[in-house]
Order: sequence, then structure tokens, then C-alpha cells
Amino acid sequence: MGSVETTKKPHAVLVPYPSQGHVTPLMRLAKLLHAKGFHVTFVNTEFNHKRLIRSKGPESVKGFDDFRFETIPDGMPPSDKDATQDVPRLCDSVRKNCLVPFKELLIKLISSSEVPPVSCVISDGVMSFSIKAAEDLGIPEVQFWTASACSFIGYLHYRELIRRGIFPFKNDDYLTDGTLDKPVDWICGMSNVKFKDLPSFLRTTDPNHIMFDFMGEEAQNCLKAPAIIFNAFDEFEKEALEAVISKFNFPNIYTIGPLKLLARHIIPESQVNSLNSSLWKPDSKVFEWLDQKAPNSVVYQQFLWIVRPDVVQGGESAMLPEDFLEEIQDRGFLISWCAQEKVLEHSAVGVFLTHCGWNSMMETICAGVPVIYWPFFADQQTNCHYSCEKWGIGMEINHDVKRDEVAELVRKMIVGEEGEKMRFNAKEWKKKAEEATEVGGSSYINFDKFINGALHYQG
Repeated sequence: MGSVETTKKPHAVLVPYPSQGHVTPLMRLAKLLHAKGFHVTFVNTEFNHKRLIRSKGPESVKGFDDFRFETIPDGMPPSDKDATQDVPRLCDSVRKNCLVPFKELLIKLISSSEVPPVSCVISDGVMSFSIKAAEDLGIPEVQFWTASACSFIGYLHYRELIRRGIFPFKNDDYLTDGTLDKPVDWICGMSNVKFKDLPSFLRTTDPNHIMFDFMGEEAQNCLKAPAIIFNAFDEFEKEALEAVISKFNFPNIYTIGPLKLLARHIIPESQVNSLNSSLWKPDSKVFEWLDQKAPNSVVYQQFLWIVRPDVVQGGESAMLPEDFLEEIQDRGFLISWCAQEKVLEHSAVGVFLTHCGWNSMMETICAGVPVIYWPFFADQQTNCHYSCEKWGIGMEINHDVKRDEVAELVRKMIVGEEGEKMRFNAKEWKKKAEEATEVGGSSYINFDKFINGALHYQG
């Protein structure tokens, strides 16, 4: 795959949704494009720009001559908290307030003699205001759906759920009357699913619920773009990807993941750790602790627990008994943030307990590590279903959490036959992910097509 000619650098403007799980894959893509000869403008919200500076220092947003950071306001009240903003309010504010400042930024970049002409916009799939801005200015635009393709299919059916009179639910009885366990056999691209396996934002009794409307409409808006890219590989999400093409008559999709593995062949080793997008400062002491542990042992007698600062106020010791840290000192380790993908690659890690977000799913596949799932919201329930039923790499915790049940589940995953089978499956998926991202693999070829096709589409 040849580099883009540097004498006339194409200029890509990337705009992620302002939370860590979206900034991370957009930054990976930005670095891949930069390595291929693109001038990159990475657009954070003013709030997240300040968080990056607090996390990594002013140098973290200086970039290079051909990789620059810009900001737009998100329309939310000013705040200096190092925390993820209120999700429903942020989503509502973004779609109402970001179009004008983003379009003004594009006009500024177009008019600047210091950067190449803007040749494309790559937007987070839930920042669809960028489609309108790019269209008004005659700039090619591509959507990057940063979650799973299977969840994308779920959201694309939100209008059909309304049309059938299913959603919104009439009252809260659906939580206990068995409704969530009823099969849904009419969604193209999602076989053997139940209502509980659909993205959680589709569960509501409020017809005006922000997230119910926001996610459904943003998914629909993606179909207005010339192309959509996914951080996945063809074999992993084959059923959902084929449904996007056939049911929604949208052939212009590019599977270019896992982005982490694709980067092996494109980003120079000297630049792999540059331009870190973490909004929290990782604690490197975790690796000193892991180095002392036996292979495949952690999360059994030994465990590593990441307690993110904005999830539990007061730090990693908040809401825990005073003697807890003393009690676990020989078998547990608590920190506030870590370089997760590097932790998963450590030989001591035997099982990954996760909420099942898509970044975590791709990182555990890249590491070949089996999973215990405890999904929380959004696409996590869908990812959990596919991981357990189709990919065969993990088990789900009963949400009515009981100590003995969790202990038995962990035991099965670490030393049981079921866990051994899932560990085998995880390693097999890792091999397939590596094959897809090797030179000549499907994701590698798709990235080439994406650069040479979608980013030069003129509509």
C-alpha cells in the first residue's frame, strides 16, 4: 500500500463525539491517516481539550506541523471537572449547537494559507451535523460508527419498533413481566436475539427520551453520508454488515479494524506512542504488579481493579470499607486508570471482566483474552449477546449479583473446561483479526480502498 504523495497532502478533518470511548478510535484513525501522508486536523470540544491538557500537559495538544488540534464549543455550561459529561444532556446539546461552530471552523481551515485545502471530513457516527456542514461546503464526508455493526443494525430499526407499537413501552412492567426475554425474529442482521439483547437506549417508557431518539436518528443519519467505516473485520460481524448492505441498500461500508492491529503495518514504531488521546493519566505501577503474577492467574485469586475517577467520586478507595485495601493487599490491586490494551496483552491476565464497550471488545480480541461480561448500557447488551452466543469468548454475570455465583463463574473461566474453550476461541479470533489486518488482508485492503475511494468522493 503506497503512501499518499506528500507534495500535495490531502487534509482530513476528524471530529469525535466528546467521550473517551469515541476519542480513542478517532485518534487511532487520525494517526493511521497521518502515517499515510495526510495532513490531519483533530477537532475536540473545548471541554475535552482542557482535559487533555490537564491529563498530559500542554505538549499533548501541540501536535506537529501536519497534525493539528482545533476545538469547538459543545454548548454545555462551563466546567473544569475531570469527568465524562452528562450523556443525555451532552447528546442533546451537540446536535443542537455544534453545526454552526463546526462549519465556521471548516471555513476557517479552507481559507487558511497555513494548511492544505480540506479534502475530507471524517465524523463520529453520532456527530452527524458534520454531514450537513461538509455538504454545504462541498467537502467529501465519511461517518465512523465507533460502536459495533450489530448495535448499528439495532438502532437502525428504532423507527420500526415505534411503528409496530413496541417502543416506547407503556409502563415499567416490561422490566419484570418477561417482555425482555421475548424473541425478536424480524430484525434483519440480528438472529436469535431477544428484546434484552437490543441496545439499552431502546428500552424506555418515555416517547421523548433523549437517548432513544438521539441514537436512532443518528444511526439513520449515517445512511445519508457517502460512506461509513467500522472498527471491525468482515468475518467478525459478517451478518450485521451484510444486512446494512442488503436491507438498507448501503453498499459503501469499509471494515478497517481492529485499528490497533492495522497500525502495525502503517504507523512507524517511533510514532506509535505519540499523540496519546487518554483523558485520564494512566498509572504505570500496574505493570510492576502484573510482572509478579503467574500466567493466566489475574482475576482469580489475584485481581486488578480499575476504578475510574469520574465513576466513583473520591478515587479508588471511595465507597469501600476502611479495611478493604488492607484485606486485599496480597491478592488485589486498585488504580484509577491504566493502559488497558497493554494490560490485556500481559501474560498474567487470565480473564477480562468488562462492561462490554466496543473498544474493550476489540482490545480483548487483539489480545486473545476470554471475557466475563457485565453490560451497563448503550450497545453493551448487544455486544454481550454476540460475544456469548456467536463469538463464544465469554460468559455474562447474573445482574442479581451473588458472591458465590461470581466466584463460580470466575472459577469456570480460569480453570474450567468452558473457560478453556472460550480461551481457545478468543485466540482463534485473535488469529483471524491478525489475518484481516495483515498486508493483503480484508481490513488492510479496505483501508486502501477507503483512502483512495471514499475520501475522494465528490457526491
